Amino acid sequence: MSDAPTNAACPMNRTQVVDAYFMEHRARILDLAAFLDRVDRAGPGADDFRMQAFRAAVAILGDGRTERARRVLELLSDPSTEPIAKAGMKGATGAHDPKAGKA
Repeated sequence: MSDAPTNAACPMNRTQVVDAYFMEHRARILDLAAFLDRVDRAGPGADDFRMQAFRAAVAILGDGRTERARRVLELLSDPSTEPIAKAGMKGATGAHDPKAGKA
């Protein structure tokens, strides 16, 4: 297997990308693991929509398919196209609640 770049959009080869970014992303994975440990230590309870989306996003990361960033962003984004009259809260939740706006 050649280590030469196969995509003109990425000027580095695989080894160069790993050399440049591995340690940064290693730290991020450890941060995610620590977050999941904190959630587990908080005790039993139903996963809310954010944790359901989080676990689905983690599954995308490991599925071996391409365009993971796009697929995770779409998973976490609100797919609605119609504006709402008033937001239900002041801040963002970070994931789309499929039950939002349903009675």
